[in-house]
Amino acid sequence: MKRKDTIHDHLFKQLGGSLLLILLFLAAGQVINADWSEVVENRKQAAFFLEGFLQPEWSYIDRLIEPMIETILMSISGTFLGVITAVPAAFLGTNLVTRNPVITFIFRTFFSLIRTIPNLLLAALFVAIIGIGELTGVLTIAVFTFGMVSQLIFASIETIDIGPLEADNSIGATRFQIAVNAVWPQVAHSVYAYALYSFEVNIRASAVLGYVGAGGIGVMLNTALSFMQFGRVSLIILIILFLVFLTSLISEYIRREVI
Repeated sequence: MKRKDTIHDHLFKQLGGSLLLILLFLAAGQVINADWSEVVENRKQAAFFLEGFLQPEWSYIDRLIEPMIETILMSISGTFLGVITAVPAAFLGTNLVTRNPVITFIFRTFFSLIRTIPNLLLAALFVAIIGIGELTGVLTIAVFTFGMVSQLIFASIETIDIGPLEADNSIGATRFQIAVNAVWPQVAHSVYAYALYSFEVNIRASAVLGYVGAGGIGVMLNTALSFMQFGRVSLIILIILFLVFLTSLISEYIRREVI
């Protein structure tokens, strides 16, 4: 081992890096006028919150069954709509299929624009356009899923074996036939995996989307927080965690045993 590779020679660099991070942290606090003394001054409020939060209101669970089912159905519907629209759009976003750089550029630019819009902003926009309800949540999840899955699919298409494409092209197959016969079989497995992954993400997101009026269990969370019913907040969070954990287990089983 060379002397320059020993831990002692990297000690000053590590200390300097740590000091730089601390200075950046303190400087950021100064820029946003963060008053750290408020953490100590509000300790009574924190104690009040923890007192209720650590005592889940189990008697409230029967009122959460229907919102929880709504959250699951919102995620399923939104994921389905997002994936089935993302597949053809992703094919049009790759030059291997279209052989048209203009179409490819248009679709890829659209994908980038969709991905830049946060979930909560999408939900707020749909609430303003459509109103409060589950439909808003479904559309928000569908748009978010479209942006995420389309990006993943067209990235997968760009890495496929082009041999089957060249073979189909040599016998005069149309672009649609090439997409169906040569491209889809190579990416179908990935599309199913992406759909399951997006469903997991959407279960988590849908619980938060309801907080801004997009339906589901998030509406109950918003109400409980507004009235400072922290025992109910704790119960809702526990249910969301259980729902996410169960979804992860099911998705993992499907990926391992089915697809």
